[in-house]
Amino acid sequence: MYKLIRPILFKFNPEFIHKMTMKVLHFLEPLSFLRGINRFFFRKDHPALEREYFGLKFRNPIGLAAGMDKNGEVYNMMSDLGFGFVEIGSLTPKPQHGNPKPRLFRLTQDKALLSRMGLNNKGVRHAIENLRTRRPEIIVAANIARNSSSNEEQVPKDYDTAFSLLYDLVDMFVVNISFPTAGRPTDLQDVSFLSEIMDGLLDRRATMEEHKPVFIKLSPDIPDIQLDAILDYALRNGVEGIVAGNATSSREGLSTSEERLNSLGKGGICGAPLYEKSLRMVRYIHDKTRGKLPIIGCGGISNAAQAREMLDAGASLIEVYTGFIYEGPGFVERLLKGLDPPKEKKEKKKGKKSPEPALPPAEEPLPQDNTATQENA
Repeated sequence: MYKLIRPILFKFNPEFIHKMTMKVLHFLEPLSFLRGINRFFFRKDHPALEREYFGLKFRNPIGLAAGMDKNGEVYNMMSDLGFGFVEIGSLTPKPQHGNPKPRLFRLTQDKALLSRMGLNNKGVRHAIENLRTRRPEIIVAANIARNSSSNEEQVPKDYDTAFSLLYDLVDMFVVNISFPTAGRPTDLQDVSFLSEIMDGLLDRRATMEEHKPVFIKLSPDIPDIQLDAILDYALRNGVEGIVAGNATSSREGLSTSEERLNSLGKGGICGAPLYEKSLRMVRYIHDKTRGKLPIIGCGGISNAAQAREMLDAGASLIEVYTGFIYEGPGFVERLLKGLDPPKEKKEKKKGKKSPEPALPPAEEPLPQDNTATQENA
């Protein structure tokens, strides 16, 4: 049904459709009957896909990436659509309007978006009010960022303010230090600048009664040498993991004509073309840290095979956004069906015995038991 409706929706400006979708979902949330219908169609139980990390129990490994629920308004509705967790934001200490419009464009030939939104949001305090009045029914991660108007000296304070105000209301944090859709350089990904931000946040966390996970969100365009320094910092200082990654500034491999891209101007590319970059980044981080640093794989996942490949590459959890826009509300359940183990594996997990292996023919000697103990992968 969504594929029939999508051509109509795509005739309108993407930011307008996003805004209307948020308003509709916000309106529907108090209507328990309609929420029940959503859950019936889109939220299925997949016990084999449950995960537990950092003391948090995830119903499944698929999360909604930041950018959809910018202001923390519809996380419970996203739970009804099957997500295992939701990343709200990016949230800045003060509200900001973002870049001039138009600033969001569909690249339908590539199943992608070009965005230069500029981290528009209503500010941390607006999200706090929502979190207090609508108790989250799903794991919520807060993506926090700097205000665009802040100078270098103010940046660590921006993160500290957002972190402190949200701490008691969310389950985990994503510290966003890459801004491809804001038209800003990725200077915060320099480890010396990053440490000024992170040291303060980690020190503040140490004073809190409850320990909450902190992730760092990085661009897939970051050079390996810079990434290595950040991974080393994360391992040494107790950062829980990395969100890999964000939108890309690259225009390579797109089907959209160069003429159209030039007419749209600058911005980050999100969606299907990003997948190989994100996959490579996840695999690199996993190998470089020998699996010691949890990863949330994010970028371009469009089907269940890619979701599985991302998890196999080393991601503990994955996030989607643009694929959800192109594929519709049934997208998460289709991914989960593709990830769920086959029936025979489920039965084995429940304790059902496998059939006894047949004995070799009588004339052949039985093989000696020289089975070696295998190490855990």
